[in-house]
Amino acid sequence: MSRRVVVTGMGAITPIGLSVDEFWNGVKEEKVGFGPITKFDASEYKCKIAAEVKDFDGKNYMEPKAAKRMELFSQYAVAATKEALEDSGLDMAKEDPYRVGVSVGSGIGSLQAMEREHTRLLEKGPNRVNPLLVPMMICNMAAGNVSIQFGLKGKNINVVTACTTGANSIGEAYRTIQYGDAEVMVAGGTESSITPIGIAGFCALTALTSSEDPKRCSIPFDKERSGFVMGEGSAVVVLEELEHAKARGAKIYAELVGYGCAADAYHITSPAEDGAGAAKAMEYAMKDAGITPEDVAYINAHGTSTHHNDLFETRAIKLAFGDHAKNLKINSTKSMVGHLLGGAGAIEFVTCVKELQEGYIHATVGYQVPDEECDLDYCKEAVKTDFTYALSNSLGFGGHNGTLAVKKWSE
Repeated sequence: MSRRVVVTGMGAITPIGLSVDEFWNGVKEEKVGFGPITKFDASEYKCKIAAEVKDFDGKNYMEPKAAKRMELFSQYAVAATKEALEDSGLDMAKEDPYRVGVSVGSGIGSLQAMEREHTRLLEKGPNRVNPLLVPMMICNMAAGNVSIQFGLKGKNINVVTACTTGANSIGEAYRTIQYGDAEVMVAGGTESSITPIGIAGFCALTALTSSEDPKRCSIPFDKERSGFVMGEGSAVVVLEELEHAKARGAKIYAELVGYGCAADAYHITSPAEDGAGAAKAMEYAMKDAGITPEDVAYINAHGTSTHHNDLFETRAIKLAFGDHAKNLKINSTKSMVGHLLGGAGAIEFVTCVKELQEGYIHATVGYQVPDEECDLDYCKEAVKTDFTYALSNSLGFGGHNGTLAVKKWSE
């Protein structure tokens, strides 16, 4: 019998709030985090809008010296972890630190460090490059810094699967606990890639929207969608073996009951046109959870607001759910916070947990013009309803598909 895994703590740094409560209140207020890019001069870029984290100062979450040695993506992860651990009430003095692990992924690491030091290399020569460039830049350093800051000595991994990173990080942490390799895992994703090369690269791919209207830029499943909006931030959850959580009297938010993955083996950026890979990930997650399609009421879609993603994900849902697809409530959190890349699956998982707890399914904000080919229920308005199971989908460049199945907590 595999061990049950529950969520006992959550933390978030997002474009609409610097804590889970702030973020969730923003979601319910249908607040959007979009605005003109302020991190650099984007006047010559096709995309001039992003979902930036506002008013964040790493020194509020860690010693100034530690913050100075961390790039933003690592700072965001440490800040979100601090909130999640405090929320969980986990007392590390009472834990075996080798049984508390970390699975926090980043898709990219620090483009800022690369840009900055590459400029220095060209202008001042190789001997002037910052000796900390490599440990600040590489994407496993979010997990590394989380482990160091909080004394977590168990399994420490960084999953890198582009936009599926957050979901895979949580899923692999879940498997780690199920299998008995840890009692507790700090899991999630983080990203901070709103930089000249980051925006230019995605613009060159024609993946980003050119809309400058905050209300009509990230509009998943809408016929007028024209690309995604780059977001940034981090979300981290504390996953815990059920008996371990009960023994210490932890409050339990939800149960993680299923995890499914599949690959498209099709194209480096486009999902498979028939949605077969994403459908298989959903099917595997449901099988893992021991549920049928009819048990699922709601899907938090990957829903990026690109033409291909939303169309092919719709096809995938129809493939996995058959006739029941039309009964599902489907939304996209990216309609408010944009696409957090490696952090997306993690913030969307947190969203699912909050929705299950409160019996509230948020609107896909900005959704106005139905698309004939995207013909499911994408929650034009928020819905208040009790439901038991949620699926969270993540699809990444390279053909990575990951789905997490979350259950409303009950004994």
